[in-house]
Amino acid sequence: MIEASSEPGSERLSRHPHAAPDRTAPKDFDVVVVGGGHAGIEAALAAARLGVHVALVSFDADKVGEMSCNPAIGGLGKGQMVREIDALGGVMAQVADATGIQFRMLNTAKGAAVRAPRCQSDRHRYREVATQRILDHPAVDLIEGAAVGLVLGDPASKGGRPSVHGVRLEGGRVLRAPATIMTTGTFLRAIMHTGETITKGGRVDEPSADGLTGDVEALGLRLGRLKTGTPPRIDAKSVDFSVMEEQPGDDIPKPFSYLTDPSAFPKLTQAFCHITHTNSATHDIIRDNIHRAPMYMGAIAGVGPRYCPAVEDKIMRFPDRDRHQVFVEPEGLDTDVLYINGVSTSLPAEIQESFMHTIPGLESAKFLRHGYAVEYDFVQPSQLSDTLALQDVPGLFLAGQINGTSGYEEAAGQGLIAGSNAALWIQDRAPFVLKRHEAYLGVMVDDLVITNPREPYRMFSSRAEYRLLLRQDNADRRLVPLAVEAGLVDRSRLEAVEAKEAAIAHAKKALSKLRDKDNKALVDVLRRPEETFASVTSALDAATLEKAGGLTGLSPEVEEAVEIDVKYEGYIERQQMQIDRLARQEAEEIPRDLDYEGLQGLASEAREKLIDLRPRTLGAASRIEGVRPNDVALIGIQLQRLR
Repeated sequence: MIEASSEPGSERLSRHPHAAPDRTAPKDFDVVVVGGGHAGIEAALAAARLGVHVALVSFDADKVGEMSCNPAIGGLGKGQMVREIDALGGVMAQVADATGIQFRMLNTAKGAAVRAPRCQSDRHRYREVATQRILDHPAVDLIEGAAVGLVLGDPASKGGRPSVHGVRLEGGRVLRAPATIMTTGTFLRAIMHTGETITKGGRVDEPSADGLTGDVEALGLRLGRLKTGTPPRIDAKSVDFSVMEEQPGDDIPKPFSYLTDPSAFPKLTQAFCHITHTNSATHDIIRDNIHRAPMYMGAIAGVGPRYCPAVEDKIMRFPDRDRHQVFVEPEGLDTDVLYINGVSTSLPAEIQESFMHTIPGLESAKFLRHGYAVEYDFVQPSQLSDTLALQDVPGLFLAGQINGTSGYEEAAGQGLIAGSNAALWIQDRAPFVLKRHEAYLGVMVDDLVITNPREPYRMFSSRAEYRLLLRQDNADRRLVPLAVEAGLVDRSRLEAVEAKEAAIAHAKKALSKLRDKDNKALVDVLRRPEETFASVTSALDAATLEKAGGLTGLSPEVEEAVEIDVKYEGYIERQQMQIDRLARQEAEEIPRDLDYEGLQGLASEAREKLIDLRPRTLGAASRIEGVRPNDVALIGIQLQRLR
């Protein structure tokens, strides 16, 4: 939620991450964004929507919006975030709708809280449309160049860290701005591994950002080391799809964006994905050559994602599994490149070809690119405030994989938060902060600032304790009002949401008045698991519908919202009661200089974590691993004493 300022009508106060920017310093832009990936795009456009002049620096202007790994958007937990980004004015959902070649709603057989949209994207079209969104915005300048260092000012206080006033580019050009957002992805001191072969770079044909790493280290920031990977790319003409399981999209696909017209959707021809499996022959080849995998030969120090391991990790960690799924996914409509999802690997090229040729349908597969692992530095995110500004480095914001996360969606969400707050900070406006009960984006940011990831952070629906409130279908109802208040979207979006809310309310009121043949109110009938909005209204004649009002001419989205609201009313009320009970803890701010060492009774582990992470509120302290309820109570008592 927006943290209100002290202006009339504000609801609450929130401290800024640091003092106001130095308005006497020279500037070329208001905000400089380093990196043209998904975080950089949303950061630049969010800041620009708030009325500031932005420079987006990309090493290669043709790679803005590049889908460097899986050409897909959304998924469990991630799809919810994409719809939230859209409700807040971001562009990821619109770009996905314009370039998607297969759309699926996941978990449709399960409850509304865990359903999530996903689409397979045309990789090249996605990059083109995303780049055009940047080029079309009059307040964003796309600058091609390699950022090699930060422009540093004087420390705000004696012994403090210097402020950041922009970036230096290779060749000597300096871009000065009061706020800088680093969205450098996997490029900080990055190296790529394929078997024994090691090359510098965060992506094929793109160099490592070593100069920036040095400046980040010089600021005294704590860094960590992580690893990610990518699978081989295969020529579709060399694949036998007839022996694979066909995986179609939804018969009636739903768009990601609330702004996409469902009647003119999908926009592109839809494609099939396919499923095949590894087998004992695949596993034998991998096991026989595991000593040549960089992770197993000790060449990689960074930790990879536990939830999306390399195929060699799967084979070694799950020796009882006789096969693993392999998803064969097209990279676009006008290309023969296939993305082989499920076999991320950094084994030597010849071993990759050997084990891939044992997989049904891939026996004659022609390799277009071998898989590889990337090892890179990240900044421990506990050093960030909940605005994604560095707590002790005025003018520097971070978003995306530099914060220890993985995934396009996580990066885009952080970019929107960082870009919004960079613009608001230089305008002396209150920050934009989402709470855990308001958005998956709020869950993600809160998770990051109270922990130091031991593996790349990925959003799951299980991370959100209030996921019944944070559904993919209601992101507009939750977040558009907040976006309008912050200035991220215009009032026309709010008017659309208000009209939707009115239609939902009228429909629920009509259902409460009407009764079935057993004299039960239709709203109570709809609460039954087997009933749907269509089933309880289909038997009503035209005259009855007309008399009841509110039940005709409804969009599928409104009908879905009515059904979910009615079925889950009791559960939603209970979650809201939990939120209300915890509201005091969430609002209770902890001074950054609180003396945990002198606080008697704290458990040793809790004291160590609290000193390291410095949680902003009592609620945040309660979510730190190793901090017990008794520890939280002691902090609360100390805060009362200080008052």
